[in-house]
Amino acid sequence: MDKAKQRRVIVIAGPSGVGKGTVIKELKKLRDFRISVSHTTRNIRPGEKDGVSYHFVTREQFRALVDEGLMLETTCYQGNYYGTSRTAVEKVLAQGQDVVLDIEVEGAKNVRRLYPDAIEFFLLPPSMAVLERRLRGRNSGEDERTIQGRLARAREEIACAPEFDYIVVNDTDREAQTAADIDACLKAHDFRASERSPLVERLLAGENITL
Repeated sequence: MDKAKQRRVIVIAGPSGVGKGTVIKELKKLRDFRISVSHTTRNIRPGEKDGVSYHFVTREQFRALVDEGLMLETTCYQGNYYGTSRTAVEKVLAQGQDVVLDIEVEGAKNVRRLYPDAIEFFLLPPSMAVLERRLRGRNSGEDERTIQGRLARAREEIACAPEFDYIVVNDTDREAQTAADIDACLKAHDFRASERSPLVERLLAGENITL
């Protein structure tokens, strides 16, 4: 397969606390791609690193990026802004590499508009109870109102799951299997007739199409 043909935008979305980041790390063990590091205006959490977990910026810096047309998508969550650098994504694609985006549902809608061939995955928790426990554990410093707001937002996002190409259930102790499921979907995606139709023309033209 041509290197240029391999470049794809792969979206991993799902509610906060579903384990997107960990699943992406497991997926990286199975296939080669670049991870797009999002920008955010929220405060850095213990264990996070600027430029690795997120690009942590001020609201003024974020607005400047938006005003200059440098953001592929943006969304506001719990009073903080998140976004993906359009320049960074296009640079990776120009290098012939796949790029994985860990983004919110609203951001995925904009990516879908700009990159209609993007392959989109939505991660579901095994139950709302599991998601709630994870949110409470990860955001233990937040008050009850904030936690309930996160759960309400999660329900709204989960309702959008059918808009995505694939839905994968992720339990927090089986991220490796979830990554394997996503990898299997990506492999199957490559075998669609729309992807393989050029092989027919090459075969009929007398070429050897052994891959």
